[in-house]
Amino acid sequence: MTATTLLKVSGLKVAYGGIQAVKGVDFEVREGELVSLIGANGAGKTTTLKAVTGIQPVKDGAIEYLGRSIKGQGAWDLVRQGLVMVPEGRGVFARMTIVENLQMGAFVRDDAEIEADIDKVFAIFPRLKERARQLAGTMSGGEQQMLAMGRALMARPRLLLMDEPSMGLSPIMVDKIFEVVGDIHQRGTTVLLVEQNASRALGLADRGYVMDSGEITMSGEGRTLLADPKVRAAYLGE
Repeated sequence: MTATTLLKVSGLKVAYGGIQAVKGVDFEVREGELVSLIGANGAGKTTTLKAVTGIQPVKDGAIEYLGRSIKGQGAWDLVRQGLVMVPEGRGVFARMTIVENLQMGAFVRDDAEIEADIDKVFAIFPRLKERARQLAGTMSGGEQQMLAMGRALMARPRLLLMDEPSMGLSPIMVDKIFEVVGDIHQRGTTVLLVEQNASRALGLADRGYVMDSGEITMSGEGRTLLADPKVRAAYLGE
């Protein structure tokens, strides 16, 4: 049985003024997958995610979620539909506590299970539970990344988009973040992971796409791409 296509992007073009940042990109994410989009800094990965999530205007192309066009919809509308992003740079509410940040992640919900879901986030990230009343802005970068991921989970995403979750973190924290990404996927959440860390991202991925200068240049199974000499030369220094 073929899995449902959650996200389908066709011919996506995004420009900043006269600069074409994304040049006709095609990719898809099927339900239950972990898909990685890798590429060097400036390849257009973050711009692509911003276009998908309604943050960046689209010049041309189609963006479909669950078979319906979402082009031009606001990020808040998409969160209500289960399409949720963990942004690059984490974007926590610095002057709010960890608990308050998690509650903000559930702002689209009005059910009775929000507190139970906070406990689930604390089970995934015990360090957040230890510091539940601490202001988010006083935490380390790695702790803030955990909080940004936990906040996104509070929206109960059907498709979780993650933009460079390992950026700027220590090697130990990078290990933890990728462990949690894999765990979130194993728990049943579909994930689109945008990363510069090609080795770790493709190692987790069911499928992957390689982006260069605003275009998709390669695609395939994650481990197949990881073993490809071109990928290894360009992104793993081999």
